[in-house]
Amino acid sequence: MTDHKDETSGTRAYRAARDLLLRHRDDYETARTQFTWPDLDEFNWALDWFDVLAAEHPDRDALRVVTADGDVRLSYAAMAARSSQVASWLRGLGVRRGDRVLLMLGNIAPLWEVILAAIKLGAVIIPASTLLGPVDLADRIARGGVKHVITEDAHTPRFAGLAGTWTKVAVGGAGEPGWHRYGAAADAPAEFTPDGPTMGTDPLLLYFTSGTTAQPKLVEHTHVSYPAGHLSTMYWIGLKPGDVHLNISSPGWAKHAWSNVFAPWIAGATSLILGHERFSAGALFQAIPACQVTSLCAPPTVWRMLVQSDLASADVRTLRECVAAGEPLNPEVIEQVRRAWNITVRDGYGQTETTAQIGNPPGAEVRLGSMGRPLPGYEVALVDPVTGDERDEGEICLPLAWRPLGLMTGYKDDPERAAEAMRGGYYHTGDVATRDADGYITYVGRTDDVFKASDYRISPFELENVLIEHEAVAEAAVVPSPDPLRLAVPKAFVSLAAGHEPGADTALSILAYARERLAPYKRIRRLEFADLPKTISGKIRRVELREQENGRPGGSRGVTEFWEEDFPGLKA
Repeated sequence: MTDHKDETSGTRAYRAARDLLLRHRDDYETARTQFTWPDLDEFNWALDWFDVLAAEHPDRDALRVVTADGDVRLSYAAMAARSSQVASWLRGLGVRRGDRVLLMLGNIAPLWEVILAAIKLGAVIIPASTLLGPVDLADRIARGGVKHVITEDAHTPRFAGLAGTWTKVAVGGAGEPGWHRYGAAADAPAEFTPDGPTMGTDPLLLYFTSGTTAQPKLVEHTHVSYPAGHLSTMYWIGLKPGDVHLNISSPGWAKHAWSNVFAPWIAGATSLILGHERFSAGALFQAIPACQVTSLCAPPTVWRMLVQSDLASADVRTLRECVAAGEPLNPEVIEQVRRAWNITVRDGYGQTETTAQIGNPPGAEVRLGSMGRPLPGYEVALVDPVTGDERDEGEICLPLAWRPLGLMTGYKDDPERAAEAMRGGYYHTGDVATRDADGYITYVGRTDDVFKASDYRISPFELENVLIEHEAVAEAAVVPSPDPLRLAVPKAFVSLAAGHEPGADTALSILAYARERLAPYKRIRRLEFADLPKTISGKIRRVELREQENGRPGGSRGVTEFWEEDFPGLKA
């Protein structure tokens, strides 16, 4: 194991910032006013934090991966030693500081070993989903300037024939010809000494965004923007040392690093992974008491699936915190969980480009429908997109005069996009929200999702919140549908809950339900039953639905589409 265990000035500054947030985890106002980002000129999170923590708590579980085939547990000491060994082995294969490494592994222990090893080496990680095909991989290798690829043996055929010269490392299996076997790392020296200091401004991560509206952007983060920036995420989740944190997320996406790597290991908690191929509510309910889970984070899609299961049957006595992120969570879902578990699912907000910016932290009042308030270290402005003035409704922006540590460096090799995002003294998120008199921020939608109908401004998310309260609706997406009289009318694409069939009766029930709960100008005029298109990270692609609507000949309908005029009983 590396002997780099003594505290550096960076370690002390990092610990002080973390401990302040831990002390005031239930006192939002004090945490907000007293917290400052640590000054980290030279800082290597794996060496200066994780290995130090491992020396202090060697026997505590750092990682636990539970699958149908077994239960893998690695202590902090074992993970520190193993990652140093992997770093030594990768160095022997030619991985050097600044080299870009495409990392495409599922939820298996080597993923975490390689992440720490790459940080120790000073290499740049390009996380990749295991769902990517050859076309996406070719794009990432070319635009990412990849020098090394680490993937599972089962995925190596997807790289066959791809252009470029890069080191090939395969995990598991007998090993494809030309690929180095990851198992050989077990024979590498266990000691690791860095080749020099790691500067906080050195690049660490390059994320290809999920691409809901355009070609994926390449988001660059440094050795401090994520490893230290996620102090805000730890605070929002409410993690404590020794906790067992379960996050439902797939590798390759920023949220996986948020809640499966940085936030739990900043706190000194255990990162628990359910490594099943498909999400199972039953497996989750079993794992909570069996693994003594104290905190649970899941995307809205999973929470919506859970409320359709038997929530009341779950033993959640060990569970203290529940949070949701990825997209705003519908208030009705939060209320159903609260009734069944007596725990409030706390919403939060952030992006691949940042860490958690806004959230409902433990101990603070939670207002259903609101994402919460700015988290420690973040100042948030709502900027009118027309005038550029700060108001109580507008685009969520981060003033660059108080640039948060968790903000990306920029979009790599794309100065035009970077300039567009960092203009007028703000980082522009592209999301619209409102703020009440107490500072609580409520999501309205993406700037390109909000639309006008009969000259009224419509928030799709607001209408979707109403739809999902109906017992037949599992998920919904609202987009503008062209209309000769009103220019556009709200149309809902609906995915049905189990036990409900698409048809006129179901459509009438949903339209009538929404009509009773929405102002006349917000009324949903059209409804189509459909499987909602999503990115491989699980976000609904409303842009695809909008394009579908705009591309239809005037007056034409989908096969399972119903309009309000089909039902004379619905009064105009």
